[in-house]
This record gives sequence, C-alpha cells and structure tokens, in this order.
Amino acid sequence: MDAPRRASDLLEGVPVPMLAVDGRARTIAANRAAVALFGGADLLNRPFVTVLRHPAVVAAVDGVLDPDRHPEPASADGVVRLHAVILADGRDIAADITVARLPLALGRGATIAVLDRSEAEEAEQMRRDFVANVSHELKTPLTAMIGFIETLRGPARDDARARDRFLDIMEREAARMNRLVSDLLSLSRVQAEERRRPGGQVDLPLLLRGVLATMDPAATAAGVVVETQGIMGSQIVPGDPDQLVQVFQNLIENALKYGGSGGYLGVSLRRIDHEPLLRGPAWAVEIRDRGEGIEGMHLPRLTERFYRVDAHRSRAQGGTGLGLAIVKHIVNRHRGRLRIDSTRGQGSAFTVILPESASRG
Repeated sequence: MDAPRRASDLLEGVPVPMLAVDGRARTIAANRAAVALFGGADLLNRPFVTVLRHPAVVAAVDGVLDPDRHPEPASADGVVRLHAVILADGRDIAADITVARLPLALGRGATIAVLDRSEAEEAEQMRRDFVANVSHELKTPLTAMIGFIETLRGPARDDARARDRFLDIMEREAARMNRLVSDLLSLSRVQAEERRRPGGQVDLPLLLRGVLATMDPAATAAGVVVETQGIMGSQIVPGDPDQLVQVFQNLIENALKYGGSGGYLGVSLRRIDHEPLLRGPAWAVEIRDRGEGIEGMHLPRLTERFYRVDAHRSRAQGGTGLGLAIVKHIVNRHRGRLRIDSTRGQGSAFTVILPESASRG
C-alpha cells in the first residue's frame, strides 16, 4: 500500500478535519471532515498553501517539514500548535491548529489538524456580553441609591420632603433590581430545562381565561378594551402550566404597557390543521394590540436578552429586558414557535404556536 493511501486510512479515523502533506508540502490525504470544511473533494495533489491560505499555518508546515531551514516557529518535538482565524467553508473560523510530523512509516511529511473553536468563542463572547449587561443594569440603580443615601445623610438629613421623595425613588429602584434578579433566576431555570420537554398537560382555553382574569385590573387601569375569540370551552395540549402562564402574562403585560395607547387588546385561540415546522396540528394564541407598533429592523432582535427598542421607556415602565427572552425559551421547551408581526403605527401581534400532541413538533 502506498504512503498516500496509508495516510488517508490513518486520517479517516480522526473526528476533526485533518490533512496530510508530503515533503514538498503537497496534500496527499484529507479526511471527510476536512473535505466538508474546505469545500469540495479536489484537495489532493495540490500545494498546501492553496488549501489553507494563512501565513502562520503555512510557516508552521514549513517548520515541521524542514526545521533546519525554517526554525521559526520552533518545532523541536515535530509539533507546532497555534490559534488562527482561517477562511474555510466561505467564512472566517477561529481554530486551534496542530501541525505534526507524519509517522516515519509513511515517509517525510506532516499532518494538519483543524479544531473549529468558533462556537466556543461565540459562547464565551455571549457570556461576556451577558455579564456586562447584567452589571450595567444593576450598576445604574445602585449608583442612584448610593447617591440618595449620601444626600440623606448630609444636606437632606432634616429635609422631610426631600427624604420622602428620595425614599420613593430608592424604593422604585430597589423593586426594579428585585425584578431583574427574579427574571435572571427565571431565565436560568428555563434554560436549564429547555431540552427536557414538559410532561404535563394544560387546558389551554382555561389557562388563558385565568390569565386574563388576573390581568383585568391592569387592563382597566390602562383604559384598554379586551376582546377575546375562541378561548371558551376546553382543549388539552401538552405543557407546563406555570411556564405557559408566565408566557401569556408576559405578552399581555407587554401589550398593555407598550400597545395600550391603542385602547385595545385582542386575545384569540385557533387551531391550525397542519403547522409545517411542527409537522402536525397545532394551536395558535395571538395577542394583538393597536398601539404604536415596532419598526421592522427591531423585530429579529426582540427576543435577545436585554434588547430594548426604547431603553429609557422600557426602564420607566419597569421592564428588565428579559421578558421576551424568557418567553422564547419557554416556547422552545414546548417545541413551539413564537411569531412576531408589527407595523409602525398599526400595532403588534405576538403569536405563540404550540403542538397539539406530544408526538408532534
């Protein structure tokens, strides 16, 4: 068996993308993962530099093949490890790359293993962004409260009116921090359970009637007329009742806060004979308002953590920026869909689509 064939057999058992080159730095083998990553099956018998065009990686291959002529990067043990952003599969990929000598039995050459670290780096960036957002959300009210406390201990010590006003503000800021912590804990619990499908059952119309009864005082205070359709009777669907209550309370509360200016809230329930993405029948709950609506550019990002269309207004209304993120994760856990439609000046509609049976979706 010739060296390229033996090298190919060796590489095929490796789960990460891996190539082998001969002493002239021409590719002699590539496993399936490498073919998928670098696109196409024409990777063999080509100069390696035409497969992976990255100066540091090419230098590492040269250093392993001929360390006397290419002492940098150092490869005394015949192995060079580096981290690089490479172009592969039509995109930039952050990768850990290991270049090593071929086993002597296969002749003079080198192997190049490419471990894609993009997802790990994206996850780490998301974690950093999350910590930064939480820190910012907590720092703002804490800074205000510290300032008020210093004022109450100093210039306003004997000013009863200022004391009452500052204490009211501090109470509101403390309540906002408490809501933020509660939402963070809720989001953490929901994400922890997201891969475990709910095992219970819910009477969906009954649940909606209960949520509307709970939210009726808020709707009355906001001067909003509530119209319902299809929520009478009974319909059992798989689900976690507490989480679904949280979903619909959140969506109705948002409709009252941000769409209440239209004076209308519509809640409807209808059956979908076949929902393609859920591969079967489903039930759709639509919550619609006639408020200001949302610009189209914001719609794709509404369920991101801490994303706000109007940050100042959201904070003034007591929002934490986590409500729709929680809704999205709960709907995902139920193997459902969340659809958001809105037109500026015409209101918004949030539709939760849930599979009719546990065997679907």
